[in-house]
Amino acid sequence: MPSNVKIETLIFTNNQILMVFYTAVHAWEFRIISPDGSVYGKKGIYYTADAALRAGKEWVQI
Repeated sequence: MPSNVKIETLIFTNNQILMVFYTAVHAWEFRIISPDGSVYGKKGIYYTADAALRAGKEWVQI
């Protein structure tokens, strides 16, 4: 079964990318992509894109 991912927000800050996205399995999530391509984030489920964005902004302190 193919996985559909909806990317809601991309923010470039401090040489990093903050991405907020949705999957049917995990709802809204965020990840941070570093300049070297490493991916970081808190494994959590957020019920709205805004909640995931707020958590992501706290993570990168913007």
